[in-house]
Amino acid sequence: MKERLIMKEQHSPNQSRRDFIKTTATVMGVTTIAPGILFYSTSQARSIDQAVTSEVRWGMLIDTTRCTKDCDDCVNACGQEHGLVGHDRPQTDAKWIRKVDLRDKQTGREYHLPMMCQHCESPPCADVCPTGASFKRADGIVLVDKHICIGCRYCMMACPYKARSFVHEEVTEQKTHTPRGKGTVEACTLCVHRVDQGKLPACVEACPSQAILFGDINDPNSEIAKKLKEIHNIALRADLKLNPGVRYQGI
Repeated sequence: MKERLIMKEQHSPNQSRRDFIKTTATVMGVTTIAPGILFYSTSQARSIDQAVTSEVRWGMLIDTTRCTKDCDDCVNACGQEHGLVGHDRPQTDAKWIRKVDLRDKQTGREYHLPMMCQHCESPPCADVCPTGASFKRADGIVLVDKHICIGCRYCMMACPYKARSFVHEEVTEQKTHTPRGKGTVEACTLCVHRVDQGKLPACVEACPSQAILFGDINDPNSEIAKKLKEIHNIALRADLKLNPGVRYQGI
């Protein structure tokens, strides 16, 4: 499933987006820890002093040998989780994950893999952001602070993975855990709202072939860390030395 993003004129953030975020915080009992980082007051959430730590780095290992061409379960799960699937204008649905088809010119072998924000250790999107809206949490998750994103789209141009999209139109039927707004940039968040509650990202849970392994790559005893050490895996565009948190095996 592929999508072509059509660039339109720049829009500045509007008050409705700010009002939505403010309302969300009030209804959900949310406390702001830092710009773009919210602590949810639920029994499953971590305490504030444990919310983000550099001792942890969240990442994914995607087995392309298990990923099939016609399966879009991860894409669909992401859309449902974050309210990216519209009911009135389905042709404008955003996709934070897209399926990519690769073909080896010499052997003719084909690969099919999900592509999303790679959550780089040195994210170029954050380097070029003039307001600091694009930032990386201490645990490696790259996010966009909707409060201060001005919609300049510099981050979109800087991303070598084409993983970011721009919200051109008013957004309706939003999820309270995923505030969105016209005139801002957005991308995969690794389902940060789920991760902070000790849950797996939606795409990981939805994959029928268990092709996506998620965990703390800094923990030598975690399944993903052991797997990364044992098998051959690659970082896309390794020549850029961005050290992404998403790795692929089988290609």
